[in-house]
Amino acid sequence: MKPTAVTDTFAVSPQLQRRDMTELANAGFRTVICNRPDDEEPGQPAVASMREAAEAAGMAFHHIPVSGGAFPSEAIIAFRQVREEADGKVLAFCRTGTRSITLDALANIENLSANERIERAKRAGYDLSGLRDRLGD
Repeated sequence: MKPTAVTDTFAVSPQLQRRDMTELANAGFRTVICNRPDDEEPGQPAVASMREAAEAAGMAFHHIPVSGGAFPSEAIIAFRQVREEADGKVLAFCRTGTRSITLDALANIENLSANERIERAKRAGYDLSGLRDRLGD
């Protein structure tokens, strides 16, 4: 597991395992956000198990599941709130990291332009250009 830094205080990752939580805490992360619903695919760790491991490592854990390419406003608002209120570095994960970086771009806590958010995601290895209209200006 190697998180992809998006900013100095935010990173995304593909699916994590329980054993990754101590390493993340040691790397300075203080908050973990899971953007996967439970049972999305066979073998995926249960959210309750991931929460337990994160909290045992001293990190806050939030579950904001999204699926099917839908990013409801409730999920965007919840993601934004967690990012704004987090004390320290935040890591968000899903199956590949794409949903997590998309939620970050939609939440836009830094009030960046659409182009800046698309470029930042591109530097992290994610193509969000198809979201340009939804990201506004």
